[in-house]
Amino acid sequence: MGKTPLPVGVEAIESKGWLKAHQWLILRRLSQLLVIGLFLTGPLAGIWIAKGNLAYSMTLDVLPLTDPHILLQSVLAGVNPHRDAIVGVVIVLVFYLLVGGRVFCSWVCPVNMVTDLASWLRRKLGLRSATPLSRSTRYWVLGLTLVLPLATGSIVWELFNPVSMAFRGIVFGLGMAWVLLLGVFLFDLFVAREGWCGRLCPVGAFYSLLGHWSPVRVTAVQREKCDDCMDCFAVCPESQVIKPALKGAKKGIGPVIDFADCTNCGRCIDVCAEDVFRFGNRYAEEKHNLSETSESRDQQNRFIDAA
Repeated sequence: MGKTPLPVGVEAIESKGWLKAHQWLILRRLSQLLVIGLFLTGPLAGIWIAKGNLAYSMTLDVLPLTDPHILLQSVLAGVNPHRDAIVGVVIVLVFYLLVGGRVFCSWVCPVNMVTDLASWLRRKLGLRSATPLSRSTRYWVLGLTLVLPLATGSIVWELFNPVSMAFRGIVFGLGMAWVLLLGVFLFDLFVAREGWCGRLCPVGAFYSLLGHWSPVRVTAVQREKCDDCMDCFAVCPESQVIKPALKGAKKGIGPVIDFADCTNCGRCIDVCAEDVFRFGNRYAEEKHNLSETSESRDQQNRFIDAA
C-alpha cells in the first residue's frame, strides 16, 4: 500500500516549525493590514498618515501614490491628470517594476484575504471543480476596462471593482461591498479555484504586465531536493508558473520563476519542507545557471575529447 499523503503544509511544520512554515503568509497579512491601518488612523484617531484610497493617496502630505490602471482609465475617459497624480504613477511604476507588479495582489490588495480564505477552505473541504474560464480571460477583461472609458467618457470599471469597493467599505463602512465580497468568496469556493484573482481580475492582469522584468523573484534554487509532495502546487495561486522552474533542469530551464503572473506571495517557500524555494535576484540566478550550464557543457566536451 502507498503512503498516505499528509495534509498540505504539515511536513513543513514538522520540519521547520509552525512560525517558519507560515512566515511569508504572516508578513503578507501584516502588510495588508498595515496598508489599511495607515488609512484608518485618520478617520478613527485623527492622525492622517495616508489620505485618499488605493486609487490615489497622499502620504504624510508629501508622497503621492497613484494607481496606474486608474489613471490610464481616467486619461482614456478624457480627464487631464494633475501633476501630483502623474508623479504618483511614476513612483508606483518604478516600485512595481523593481519588486514585481503582482506583489500588489498578494501584499496590498484587501480582496486577497477573501480569496485566500476561499482557497484554504476548498483544500480543507476537498472541493474540486472544473471551470471553462481560462487564465487569459483576465486580460480580455483588462482590455474591456480600457475600452469602456473611451466609449462612455467615465471610469465604468470602478463602479464594480471589488478591490476599490472593499477598500472603501473597510474605511467608510462596507454596505454593498459585503455583497460583492461574498460573491467573490463563493465564486472562488464553489465555482473556480482562484477564480477571481487568477482568471478574471483586470487589476492583477495590469500589474502582471508591469512586473515582467522585475529582479525580485522566487527561485527553486534547490530543486534537486524536491520530493514531489505537491504542496507548493496546492497553495500557489498561479500554480502553472512553478513546473518550468522546478522540473525544467533537463530542458535547460533555469530555477527562476520568471512568469509575470507569479505574485511573489512566498507560500511555496513556506510549505516546502525541503527548502527548495527562496526569494532571489532573477538576473543573478540566471547568470549562475548559465555559468553552470556552460561548465557542464565544457565537462561533457572534455569527456568526449578524451574518449
